Amino acid sequence: MSMPFLLWLSASMVAFLSAATASRTYIATSNILFLLLSLGLYCVGNLMMIRLMREGGLALAISISAVVQLLLINLIAFTFFGERLSTPQMLGVATGVISMALMMFPGAGKV
Repeated sequence: MSMPFLLWLSASMVAFLSAATASRTYIATSNILFLLLSLGLYCVGNLMMIRLMREGGLALAISISAVVQLLLINLIAFTFFGERLSTPQMLGVATGVISMALMMFPGAGKV
């Protein structure tokens, strides 16, 4: 993975995590501005993903994005909103981490 790919991935993660946090805040407060902020941030994140898909391929870009979001949004939910995962849910997160590690091994999958 190239440095521009990692930078775009990081920026899209900020957009997606901010959008998810704004969505959760909307649920807690019912303030429509948080919903609008969330929708805007999701649009920005998805537009950034287009560039990532061009550079890294659909499978790699979406898979890495999904697992990183899975880990970080659970950290945010735990830290700021007091949410907890059950043991089977934690095993699901661990399985996602293992799958991402396996996908990042160099291979002949890219055409």
